[in-house]
Amino acid sequence: MKTIVHYIDRLNAVLGTFASWSTLLLVLLVCLDVLLRYFFQWSRVWMMELEIYVFAIIFLLGSAYAFQKDRHVRVDVFYSNMSIKKQAFVNIVGGLIFLLPWTLVMIYILQRYFLKSLRIGESSSQPGGLPALYVLKGILLVGFFLLFLQGISSIYKSLHHLKKRS
Repeated sequence: MKTIVHYIDRLNAVLGTFASWSTLLLVLLVCLDVLLRYFFQWSRVWMMELEIYVFAIIFLLGSAYAFQKDRHVRVDVFYSNMSIKKQAFVNIVGGLIFLLPWTLVMIYILQRYFLKSLRIGESSSQPGGLPALYVLKGILLVGFFLLFLQGISSIYKSLHHLKKRS
């Protein structure tokens, strides 16, 4: 299991790094879009949709990495004052009761959403928009799957902390 957790962490680290570098691409796209729109009165729907796709990649592929690095939003009024052992216990309970079931529900819903979109060859409803809307829906599915995997990794590490401290 330790090897699997290592590979989960490594996968999310690589994809998180890719997502973080994608922010540069997004900044360049938005700057180009603004420059073309306001100085040359030239705008295209596909360019705006591409910005949405890149943002989705950043957010969804970066979420599991943020969770891995403990950079996610947490209401830690009590958590930050707890011992490592109590924090590990909270992480296990939270992961088993909230994170894993929620991500499994989303994976179930999103795989149907993605497959339907793929089957019909769904594309943008906007004239001049991007083809292959199913790619964006696939990114949604992958993002939740990565978060599920990172939840397993987090629970395993927390269990290890509890065993080590006992």
